[in-house]
Amino acid sequence: MTSRTRTQVVIVGAGPSGLVLGQLLSKAGIDAIVLERQTGEHVLGRIRAGVLEQVCVDLLDEAGVGERMHREGLVHDGFELLWQGKRHRIDMNALTGGKTVLVYGQTELTRDLMEARSAADLPTVYEAKNVAVHDFDGKSPRVTYEKDGKSYEIDCDFIAGCDGFHGVCRASVPQGAIQEYEKVYPVGWLGLLADTPPVSEELIYVNSPRGFALCSMRSHTRSRYYVQVPLTEKVENWSDDAFWDELKLRLDEKGRDGLVTGPSLEKSIAPLRSFVAEPLRFGRLFLAGDAGHIVPPTGAKGLNLAATDVKYLASGLIEHYQDKSDDGLDAYSDRCLRRIWRAERFSWWFTMLTHRFEGDDPITEKLQNAELEYLFNSEAAARTVAENYVGLPLEFGEETR
Repeated sequence: MTSRTRTQVVIVGAGPSGLVLGQLLSKAGIDAIVLERQTGEHVLGRIRAGVLEQVCVDLLDEAGVGERMHREGLVHDGFELLWQGKRHRIDMNALTGGKTVLVYGQTELTRDLMEARSAADLPTVYEAKNVAVHDFDGKSPRVTYEKDGKSYEIDCDFIAGCDGFHGVCRASVPQGAIQEYEKVYPVGWLGLLADTPPVSEELIYVNSPRGFALCSMRSHTRSRYYVQVPLTEKVENWSDDAFWDELKLRLDEKGRDGLVTGPSLEKSIAPLRSFVAEPLRFGRLFLAGDAGHIVPPTGAKGLNLAATDVKYLASGLIEHYQDKSDDGLDAYSDRCLRRIWRAERFSWWFTMLTHRFEGDDPITEKLQNAELEYLFNSEAAARTVAENYVGLPLEFGEETR
């Protein structure tokens, strides 16, 4: 027998985008159920970046989960680019009129959201198996799932697909209704997390003859490092010592001297992909976050784009219920996609600027060097990078609609 219930919004996926959306809807008095196929422990075990734009910080404050983020997060005014053995600093604060980013691990952000949802006794179903979305092209969508051997069905007004790149929501859209754009890069990022102090107070992006590297952090005592590897590489081929040795080869002398090594807490390889699905709305089903788009991590845009999606979607749903207007929902896909494509462009450009790819012809390296020389000798070029890195304003380009 199937147990049946009803809510206003079903949110598929309990990652940051789904949990933030749930918080915003709850504060507006809108009922929502969150479904997640994994355990809560598994969700918290996902290691992701945590460079937050001001738009994302403001949204987390609006959701009521910003207290620990402000207390423990690290404000960054700039970052460094290491090229040909020399460091060049991009002073984001000075170049953008005072804007910054906040470094706060996505794991901690997710923990804050999970605890807030639990404290408010809002319904979340973990280990929901065989989740399926139905009838979203009509007025009465529904979601089915299984839990502990029992079948459940939820009738709802809307479905929010926050279930990631491999989730069920986008996969359930009829093939002819969606256009997918994708670029898969022939490299991955081998990442190592360690309880060691970071090698620098700011992020260091490295373009070296051996490939890209990134020195980042989660706190003053926890560091996250990456090195570019072939897409075919296996993480089990890399001992901790091998990773540290390779990272040192890509750093400058100052970085090698200041690097504190230690045992890894986590080690994994992340593939690099640019992906966009158009549109992001299908009847009463809306895609948000990684369900609708993926960016290479080089520009730190993934979580921030998801936050913007959620901001627009929450606003549209609140307008629907409180103002009886569907203008926000009708504009959702177009508004998100304008911002998504700008972030996709910047992430692609920054990836091509900082990585070396096997098979590149000699002219590619020459052009890359010319681009870097221009960036380091032009305030206008540096300002463009800084503006994109801290995040373009929400209203950017709205007049071209």
